[in-house]
Amino acid sequence: MTHTWQITTVVDAARARVAIARLTAEHGVSVVDRSRLVTSLTAQLRQCLTKGGTWRLMLRATPLSGGDERRQLRLSLRPGPDDTGAPTWRASVPADGKAGGPGAEPARTSPAALAEALFSADDDAARVLDALSEQEAVVAFHREELHQTNQGVLALHAELDAAGEAQRELFAAERAARTEAEEARRRLTFLADASAALTASLNHGEIVRLLPELLTPAYARGVDVWLLADEEAERGHAPRPAAAVVAARTGRPQYAAAHPGGLPGVNDRPPSALHPTVPLLCVPLSARRTTLGVLILTPPGDRWDPDDAVMLIELARRAGIAIDNAQRFEHNRDIAETLQRALLTDLPSGPGLRLAARYLPATHGLNIGGDWYDAFRQPDGSLITVVGDVTGHGLRAAVMMSQLRTALRAYAVDGGSPGRLLTRLHLFLHHLQPDLYATAVIARFRPGERVLTWAAAGHPPPVLRTPDGRVHTLDAKPGAMLGIPLRQDIEDHTAALPPGSTLALYTDGLVERRTQGIDPGIERLTVAMADLAESDLDSDLEGAADRVLDPMLRDSERDDDVCLLLCHVDSGQEASRA
Repeated sequence: MTHTWQITTVVDAARARVAIARLTAEHGVSVVDRSRLVTSLTAQLRQCLTKGGTWRLMLRATPLSGGDERRQLRLSLRPGPDDTGAPTWRASVPADGKAGGPGAEPARTSPAALAEALFSADDDAARVLDALSEQEAVVAFHREELHQTNQGVLALHAELDAAGEAQRELFAAERAARTEAEEARRRLTFLADASAALTASLNHGEIVRLLPELLTPAYARGVDVWLLADEEAERGHAPRPAAAVVAARTGRPQYAAAHPGGLPGVNDRPPSALHPTVPLLCVPLSARRTTLGVLILTPPGDRWDPDDAVMLIELARRAGIAIDNAQRFEHNRDIAETLQRALLTDLPSGPGLRLAARYLPATHGLNIGGDWYDAFRQPDGSLITVVGDVTGHGLRAAVMMSQLRTALRAYAVDGGSPGRLLTRLHLFLHHLQPDLYATAVIARFRPGERVLTWAAAGHPPPVLRTPDGRVHTLDAKPGAMLGIPLRQDIEDHTAALPPGSTLALYTDGLVERRTQGIDPGIERLTVAMADLAESDLDSDLEGAADRVLDPMLRDSERDDDVCLLLCHVDSGQEASRA
């Protein structure tokens, strides 16, 4: 179905507009679509009238594809009734109903029809306005929902922001706690390691030298250790800061700076006149309620962290105890060594037999005072040589050693063989000091005899070098240690002693090593004895003793006393006797 209108005047345009409105209504076009179509058509017709001339308007209803009963209304507007070119304007709307025949349109062009169309247009406008009102209500409802949603989103964002801020604060607190824990662990680790290093030494000078190495540069830029009793170190030293003097006098840490340090347990003082621009922390080195000295520190930066200051004060306390222990150890060791050396014998000399002895005190640990050597003559002219070792160390061992030495000399006045002398010494020690033990070896040389008589009690075996350069140990079964709760009669042993022979008596400090035991050391001693030249033994026995000690002590930690006694029978003794 097709409808066509010729548009020349305003009346033609109005009639065409009315007809289009009526036809679209009859075809079931919705009010909104119909209003949009008519409004758009009116605007196009107004433009056509302005341009002038005759215009052709055509309405055509075409069915939709796919067998659908609905139709589509298509409008086209082009200039001139005979113009077959492209239309100026096109439009289309879907239609749900069917229209009447083509002869109905002229009856609707009277003035009454125009008036009715006008009122119908108002009805359409009213319907559109009603639809708009409904849409406005729906839009207002959705706008309110959107507003509420926005408010909820804003509230949610606020809660998320608050939760995020709380989480960031928790993370920051956790990081701060972790950092603080790591710092505390670092300080404790340093304090433990430094304490172990300080207490590992029993030399107070070494401890004083170690403190700057431990503290710089992490905890101090400068370190000075002032020991009150170290007079030699104080000679020519620059004056001490007033804060250090106060710390030494009061026993309390002092902080000297232009501004208070606020360090826990530390007294604030004015800046030092010796160092006016540098803060000083002066910490006393104390032990047994006595101030031994002062640790004077300058900060690694502008000032100390309070926790670092607490750690430094604790380290100074431990350093003071370590220095006190070292000084006491050195004092006792010096006394023991002095007593030990005072009791060592000046070796006797005689025709055909020469002696050379060496005593080396331990240089590591308090292991001085147990080893001794002795040589003396019996009334019958025999020469007794002895090397012994008292268990334990220090003054007590030195005193016990002196008593054993004196007792042995007293027993030897009555004569007696080496075994008999050791048996009596065993009874003496067990009666006098039941909790102390000793080892010893005694060798007796009789003038004019080529036989050596010897006995041992728990002691390393003697080593004998014969004139042909061969060396062997005198490993006959020895007695048990002196002083043990056991009755024993220690046996004598003999060995051939031709001229040119050399006997070595020694203590375990010469041959024993912690990681190797004693047997490898004895083997090394036999090698060292075999390397000696016969001429050296005859002419320079003292030098021979040194040449034995040198290879034996090359790998020693010197943690025990060392005694060595060489007894050499002159090679010329045989010729003189002949």
